[in-house]
Amino acid sequence: MKYYAGIDLGGTFIKCGIVDEKGNILVKDQIPTGKDRPYEEIAADMAALVRRLAESAGIEESDLRAAGIGSPGTVNSKKGVIIYANNLQWKNVPLGGAVAEALGIPVFVTNDANAAALGESFAGAAKGYESSIFVTLGTGVGGGIILDGKLFEGNRSAGAEIGHMVIRAGGEKCTCGRRGCFEAYASATALIRQTKEAMKKNPGSALWKVCPDIEQVNGKTPFDALRTGDKTAERVIKKYVTWLAEGLANLANVFRPNAIVLGGGVCAAGDALLEPLRRKMNRLLYGGTKYAPVPIVIASLGNDAGLVGAAHFAQQSAG
Repeated sequence: MKYYAGIDLGGTFIKCGIVDEKGNILVKDQIPTGKDRPYEEIAADMAALVRRLAESAGIEESDLRAAGIGSPGTVNSKKGVIIYANNLQWKNVPLGGAVAEALGIPVFVTNDANAAALGESFAGAAKGYESSIFVTLGTGVGGGIILDGKLFEGNRSAGAEIGHMVIRAGGEKCTCGRRGCFEAYASATALIRQTKEAMKKNPGSALWKVCPDIEQVNGKTPFDALRTGDKTAERVIKKYVTWLAEGLANLANVFRPNAIVLGGGVCAAGDALLEPLRRKMNRLLYGGTKYAPVPIVIASLGNDAGLVGAAHFAQQSAG
């Protein structure tokens, strides 16, 4: 059996696991990132965490083939360099080389959303599918594209920014500077904005009973109100599903994956989200669903997707 270290680098925590060649996590742990420190110190902490976990799992250092890192931001995966990561305030950081030097094994780096997509493809909800697209509905809309079992990264690893395709020209302002991006309409942040706007226009809505403080609105709020039969909540969700379906249909029509995997807290709504979303997206699929359907499934690895995917990225890259 071959073993790989998977590292999920976040702004708050560094998560790491020792993963076997089948995608099983033997042991995992996390440590604070301490993002305000020099990257060399963070790289040293990563290496120390990998060694500690390998020892805990009873893995000899010689049996650890490689390590993979999923990092936020734009990553040159060929060189293992973080080109730009806003939440870490990094530019042109040679993280892969620094960790490889400390560990004495090959280290490969990719974007964190790409790593999560690879994890779900290899050992999660998209296991068994040749091609899949992973879409996360959180503060923004992120994700990754798997084609024939391989991660699609685009030119210099800068592609697959699926949240920044425009679905409504001249629409809502996006954090990227453009207007009408998928992210501006289908992220959890967008759903919260849409819910607040509806509450202000409809003071008698049950949305106010579910969440009396408008500043505490979250992605659950409209779905909680929907269960009471509230018409305002129903309209909010219908509109949100319409935008989400438009973006997913665009992805499906371009790549025609075997499945789309959804992740993020909004997915906790379950069938209240999925049933209308599937109906809407299926109506938008080019050529219909009979010949090449695209099912929508919920991610299954949770917070482990990134580290499993990072380990598998190392497995694929090391050969």
